[in-house]
Amino acid sequence: MIYKNLIRKIATFTLIFFSFIGSVLAEQKQSVGNYDIHYMALGSTFLTPSIARNYGIERSRYTGLVNIAILDTSQEGNPAVPVEISGIANNLLDARIELKFREIREGDAIYYIAEVPYRDDQEINFQIAIKHKNKLNTALKFKQKFYVD
Repeated sequence: MIYKNLIRKIATFTLIFFSFIGSVLAEQKQSVGNYDIHYMALGSTFLTPSIARNYGIERSRYTGLVNIAILDTSQEGNPAVPVEISGIANNLLDARIELKFREIREGDAIYYIAEVPYRDDQEINFQIAIKHKNKLNTALKFKQKFYVD
């Protein structure tokens, strides 16, 4: 029951937060020990102007958004956990940008978001360090190609 409520809250927030018309959102997940790390990156123009304004996100054709949430699968209901998070984004020319993550709490859900600039048809490599007490210490690596719309 608690798990269903948490999933419902996460789904609701994700639908509101990443609301856009006619597009499919590809969320990715990595399991590390007793934790599921959910992550995604997309252009900020997929957000509605009101959602971007509510969360202080720059809505631009040249700004991407990274969203990360960590769930503890060892506990009933798979609750979200607060973490220490940092990261670097770099393009194929190895121009590096330090990601500045902000924590967002919506009820029981905890999300970490960061903005990243990009150019049209540019692939960005992400390297994210995630720590939770002495139970989780991992590096998440993924790529995302961005397009100017």
